[in-house]
Amino acid sequence: MYPSFVMKAGLIRTTAAALVAVALSAVAQPAWSAGDALPPKSVDFSFHGPFGLFDRAQLQRGYKVFVESCSSCHSMNHVAFRNLSERGGPGFTPAQVRVLAAEFPRQVIDGPDDFGDMFERPGRPADRIPPPFPNEAAARAANNGAYPPDLSVIAKARPGGPEHIYSVLTGYQDPPPNVEVRAGSYYNPYFPGGQIAMPPPLSDEVIEYTDGTPMTAEQYAKDVAAFLMWTAEPKMEDRKRIGFQVMIFLIVFGVLLYFTKQKLWRAVEH
Repeated sequence: MYPSFVMKAGLIRTTAAALVAVALSAVAQPAWSAGDALPPKSVDFSFHGPFGLFDRAQLQRGYKVFVESCSSCHSMNHVAFRNLSERGGPGFTPAQVRVLAAEFPRQVIDGPDDFGDMFERPGRPADRIPPPFPNEAAARAANNGAYPPDLSVIAKARPGGPEHIYSVLTGYQDPPPNVEVRAGSYYNPYFPGGQIAMPPPLSDEVIEYTDGTPMTAEQYAKDVAAFLMWTAEPKMEDRKRIGFQVMIFLIVFGVLLYFTKQKLWRAVEH
C-alpha cells in the first residue's frame, strides 16, 4: 500500500492536469471553429426517413441542372448513361437515354481506329458520362488552379450530404467587413474556410423547366442535390425496402419464438 499522502498528491496532480486540459481545449475551440463552415441548411427531401423515396421528376430536373450548369467543370466518372433508366433512378426510358447520351454536350473519345488514332463519337447508353477535362492538370489550368471534384459520390463524401450541396450552392454572400477574400475566390460560409474558387453556378431562370416547377436558384440547387444523392446511392430504395422486409421478418420470427418457448416450457416445473 502507498502512503496516503502519496495517493493524495497523485490525485491532486491528476486533477490539475485534467483542469489544464479542459481550459486549453476551451481556449482553442473558438480558434478552430472560426474557420469552420456553417451547419447545412435544413432541406425537406422526399427521400428522407426510412420510407422516403426519390422523386422521379426531381431527379430528371436535377440531371438537367447537372448537364447545363455543372458538367462543364465537374466530371461524373462513375455514372453511365444507362444508369439513368435503371430501377430506383430518374425513370428515363431506354429510348430517352439513347437520346440523352447522343445529345450530351461532349462527345465520347473512342478508339483507336484502323489507323491507330483516337476519335470522337456521340455517346451511347453503355458509355460513362464523358468528363470535361482529359486530366487533372488540364482541369486546374482551366479553373485558376482549383480542381473541381468528381460529383459521382459527392453527396456521400461530404458531411451533410445533399443538404451540404444545397447550402453551398445557395450560400454565396457578400463577405463581412472583417473578412478578406482571396483573389479568384468567393465568400461562402457553408464551405470549409468560408472561401470557394467556384463562381456562383446558379441564378434564377437560367435553366428552363417545362413541368411548371419554379425556375429559381433555390429550386435548381434542391433538384441537383437530390440527383447527386441518387448518383451517390443509386440502390437506396432497394436498401430501404429490403431493410423493411428484414424488420418484418425479425418481428414475426421473434413472436413465433416467444410462443414456441411458452408452449415447450409450459409443462415443465420451475
